[in-house]
Amino acid sequence: MKYAEGRPGRVFVVRLEDGDILHEEIEALAVKENIRSASVILLGGADRKSRLVTGPKEGRATEIKPLHSVLEDVHEAAGTGTIFPGPDGNPVLHLHIAAGRRESTVTGCVRSGVRVWHVMEAVIMEITGLDSSRVRDKITGFDLLEP
Repeated sequence: MKYAEGRPGRVFVVRLEDGDILHEEIEALAVKENIRSASVILLGGADRKSRLVTGPKEGRATEIKPLHSVLEDVHEAAGTGTIFPGPDGNPVLHLHIAAGRRESTVTGCVRSGVRVWHVMEAVIMEITGLDSSRVRDKITGFDLLEP
């Protein structure tokens, strides 16, 4: 385990609007407001054709290939995640949602493109006093958090 201690900073309350692409809007706000580190919670509607990364195709394969799921209709969504700089220094949102419709739920990462259905709300809680970032891991190919 690796960790670092930070302190609470600013808090942003965000309303995403119909058609917004979730990770693009949150990352753009992070650039605009110079948010380097933060935690994020959100809830709202995910539109049909939204895409989620729902795991690797094979659990312990030497080459990790993502498995994608497409929402065929509108889903209710709730999620949590973080913002930290990626290898290029730009903020990267890593956020997973649980998206449900009727008795079915799919859970995954929003990086493939979750489109907002009418409204989605997010609370972004900045963390200050950190020099944490995401660094490319040679084995997995993931950009892993280095606290």
